[in-house]
Amino acid sequence: MNLELYLPVLLFILVGLAVGVLPQLIGYVLGPNRPDPEKNSPYECGFEAFEDARMKFDVRYYLVAILFILFDLEIAFLFPWAVAFSEIGFTGFLAGMMFLAILTVGFVYEWKKGALDWE
Repeated sequence: MNLELYLPVLLFILVGLAVGVLPQLIGYVLGPNRPDPEKNSPYECGFEAFEDARMKFDVRYYLVAILFILFDLEIAFLFPWAVAFSEIGFTGFLAGMMFLAILTVGFVYEWKKGALDWE
C-alpha cells in the first residue's frame, strides 16, 4: 500500500478545514461584541429568544416554514426536468405537467385552508 496516494486527499481535507474554520475564528476573535436589545429581540420565531422553555407559543410560523420547505423542495425537482427536457419526450412532458398540477392543487388547498394567512 502506497501512502503517497493519500497525500492529495489529506491536503484537500486540511485546506477544507482551514477554509471552514479560520474565517469563523478570525470573526470571533476580531469581531465586535456589542449586544443590545434589538439584536437579542425575537427574530423570525415569534417569541422571545431567552424566555422559559415551557411557555406557550404560536405554531403558525412553523406551519408556514414547513410549507415553504415542502414547496421549495418540490420546485427543486423541476430543474433536472428542465435540463433533460429535450431527451424526455412527450411522456416526460406529461409527467412534469402532472407533477405541476398536483403541486398547484396542494398550493390552492393550503391557500383555501388559510395556512398562508398571517394575522
